[in-house]
Amino acid sequence: MKIAILSRNPRLYSTRRLVEAGTARGHEVVVIDTLRAYMNIASHKPQIHYRGRPLENFDAVIPRIGASVTFYGCAVLRQFEMMGVFPLNESVAISRSRDKLRSLQLLSRRGIGLPVTGFAHSPDDIPDLIQMVSGAPLVIKVLEGTQGIGVVLCETEKAAESVIEAFMGLKQNIMVQEYIKEAGGADIRCFVVGDKVIAAMKRQAKPGEFRSNLHRGGSASLIKITPEERMTAIRAAKVMGLSVAGVDILRSNHGPLVMEVNSSPGLEGIETTTGKDVASMIIQYIEKNGGPHLTRTKGKG
Repeated sequence: MKIAILSRNPRLYSTRRLVEAGTARGHEVVVIDTLRAYMNIASHKPQIHYRGRPLENFDAVIPRIGASVTFYGCAVLRQFEMMGVFPLNESVAISRSRDKLRSLQLLSRRGIGLPVTGFAHSPDDIPDLIQMVSGAPLVIKVLEGTQGIGVVLCETEKAAESVIEAFMGLKQNIMVQEYIKEAGGADIRCFVVGDKVIAAMKRQAKPGEFRSNLHRGGSASLIKITPEERMTAIRAAKVMGLSVAGVDILRSNHGPLVMEVNSSPGLEGIETTTGKDVASMIIQYIEKNGGPHLTRTKGKG
């Protein structure tokens, strides 16, 4: 197969591993800088050009679209879909998962366990918003944040009011969530490929920190997940429409709660921690499920 990887940097661990895995399995793998691809949006023959030439005859595309280029990256991916190229994750599913509020609404509609979450626009509603999530301590999240940036733990209601007012004053969209104390600053990253959790790791925040992201100095270790956690992760990825996803789960007193569904999960942490060849499993999924014009949504919606 001829596989395109949409990635800003071919030297990134995840991009490099996917190239190695694809090449080792006999495929031609081409890394395309997402922001250098440009489109000819014509009804008779949609095209993508790259460095002066049209991109043609690709069988599949693996989107590794960073959060900062979501809009343009999804437009490029949608163009590939219109050309009949099989996407590992579809453009509609990626834009769904990048909108934290929309993704929580979709998950809640399907009855998937979530931390109690509040969302408001007016400063007048702050006191009721805080009570909605059972008061302090609580977590405030900027909707556009990634890797733990824009996530604040407020120990008191007074502090929560001040932080929410400050974010609202800056015209930032934020959501307020209950703090799951019993999780102890840890979450579980379940790596879903197709309808299986192929690997899982526990991420523990460093002392004095509550965000467990590895980018924030958290540590990772092997973990055995429960059947309920496994099912929750698979269902969450399916609700979002993602074939490959990193589903972050908190262990609470009332079962597993989904914190986030990531459409471009990094491979370094999960491969290093579990010793599994996740990149090859992703390529095998494409071999088994890929094919021309197999985009479920056809880039619509």
